[in-house]
Amino acid sequence: MMGYTEKLDALLDRYKLKPLKGVMIFMLITVIIHVAWRLWAYRLHYFPIQDFMNAAGNFMADIVFRQGSWFVQHVLGIEITTANNTMYFSNNGYIAINSSCSGLKPMVQFVLLMMLYPGPWMKKLWFIPMGIVVVHLTNLFRVTGLSVVIMEWPNYWHFSHDYLFRPFFYVVIFAMWLWWEEKLRR
Repeated sequence: MMGYTEKLDALLDRYKLKPLKGVMIFMLITVIIHVAWRLWAYRLHYFPIQDFMNAAGNFMADIVFRQGSWFVQHVLGIEITTANNTMYFSNNGYIAINSSCSGLKPMVQFVLLMMLYPGPWMKKLWFIPMGIVVVHLTNLFRVTGLSVVIMEWPNYWHFSHDYLFRPFFYVVIFAMWLWWEEKLRR
């Protein structure tokens, strides 16, 4: 009698989909983590570690705000005023960095994905921290990119925030997973 793994492998072999097995596992793990996070955050309010998660989100939001506003001012040369983790722009636009903008969720998603996905732990010991840094840099790119959008194309801010920069996290996480799968895991 064939088990589920053997049946899945036979199905993938029959339709010549074997190369997509890893991608399907990546997608399944990512969707499960995303749904579980939303349930934990919005229904259970991070129970049983609410205080820790709220503090971590606020801490990360403060770091993203400080680094992002510095980059916007000193590298991009955009004049802003700041108060309460908010960047105010000369065209009356603003970007408020709160805990949901902190990048904490995609960092946790990446860590959980890598912990659940097969591979040698010795490589994971350096790959996971490196991935956290990459996700953080992606978040800074998102904040600075949104700053440019709010100054140059303010009517596209909501589209850019929701449909351009937010999904970009998944592209970056997928690229890191692909690097792991193709070059490092074996």
